[in-house]
Amino acid sequence: MIRLFIIALGFVLLGFSANAASIRLKDLVEFDGVRGNDLVGYGLVVGLNGTGDGIRNSPFTAEIMTTLLERLGINVSGEQFQPKNVAAVFVTAVLPPFARVGGQIDVTVSAIGDSKSLLGGTLVMTPLNGADGKIYAVAQGTIIAGGVTAQGAAASVTQGVPTAGTIPSGARVEREVTFDFAGLSTLRLALRTPDFTTAGRIEQVINADFGRPVATMMDAGTVSVNIPATQMTSTAHVLQRIEDLTVQPEQRARVVVDQRSGTIVIGEDVRISRVAVAQGNLTLRIQEKPEVVQPNPFSSGTSIVVPRTSASIDQAPGKGLAEISGGTSLSSVVAGLNALGVAPHDMIDILKSINAAGALHAEFLVR
Repeated sequence: MIRLFIIALGFVLLGFSANAASIRLKDLVEFDGVRGNDLVGYGLVVGLNGTGDGIRNSPFTAEIMTTLLERLGINVSGEQFQPKNVAAVFVTAVLPPFARVGGQIDVTVSAIGDSKSLLGGTLVMTPLNGADGKIYAVAQGTIIAGGVTAQGAAASVTQGVPTAGTIPSGARVEREVTFDFAGLSTLRLALRTPDFTTAGRIEQVINADFGRPVATMMDAGTVSVNIPATQMTSTAHVLQRIEDLTVQPEQRARVVVDQRSGTIVIGEDVRISRVAVAQGNLTLRIQEKPEVVQPNPFSSGTSIVVPRTSASIDQAPGKGLAEISGGTSLSSVVAGLNALGVAPHDMIDILKSINAAGALHAEFLVR
C-alpha cells in the first residue's frame, strides 16, 4: 500500500487544520499603508575577471560606460575600446515601509548582457527609481554572486547562477515615501486570504479587546478600525495593540496538485462522496536492434545494416472497480485513496476524475 504522506516519487499528501491553532493578526492581514515599494535601476559592474559583456553583442554596455566616463571628466568619444571586465546590469530593491533618509537596504544585481559571471565585481553608483520615476535610493558596492563557473579549452562547469548576486545594505535611501500614517482616522486591515468568517472573527476579537465597537467588517477581505473610537494616542499605538491579537482563520477546502513534481496537498476539510474507481495502465514498448549482415566469402558484396524492430503492448491487470467510501474526515479520505494502490501521477488523474464526477467536495487547483 502506498503511503501518501511522503514517498520517494515525490508524492505528498498533507493535511492541515486552519482551526487547530490561533494565528496572530499580523500574520493574517496587511495593514493600510504598511507596505514596501519596488525600486529598479540600470547600472554598470566593473572589476570582473574577463567575464564581462562582449561589446559587439551588448552595445548598451559601451554606451553606459561612455556616459559614466564623461561624467567623471574623461572624453572617450570616437575611441575604440573593448574591455572584458564590465557588465551592464539591472539593480532591484524593495523600499520598506517607514524607511528614512540615510537608511540602508539590500539590492539584487542581475546581468542583462552576455556576461559569464558577476563574481568579484563592483557595482558603480546606480540611482534606483520608483514607479513614479523619482530616485529613492542610490546603490553601490561589491557583489556577492550566487554561483561560480570554471572553464577550459574543451569543457566548462557552472554551479548556481553566477550572473546574479546581491549587495547586503548596498543602497542608501535618499528620499522618503510621503504618507501621513499618524493622521489616519480609519485603519483598514486587508486579509491575505479573504473569508467572511475570518473577517467576522477579526472584528469580534478587536471589539472584545477594546470593550466597545471600534472595528467593522466591510467585506470578506477588509476590516475597518475607527482610530478615534479606540481613544488611543495615535494610529501606531492602535496597531501595536491589535497586531498580536490571535484569531482562528477559516479557509475553503482545497486540493492542490503539481503535475510536474507529482505533489498533492489535501486540506483537512476536504470530503469525498462514495464513488467507485477503476484505473488502467497501458504500456507501449518499441525496441530497435539493428543487425549487421556480412556478405558471403569471396563475394563482391558489402556489409549492410538490417533493421530489427520488436513492438509490444502491455496492459496491467488492475484491481477492477475499487470503492471509496464517503469520507467524513481527512483520515478516512486518506484511507480510501490508499486503497487504490496507484502511483502519484495516476492519483492526480484519479482526483481529476473524481472532481469531474462531482464527488470531490473541495476547490481543485492544478499548478
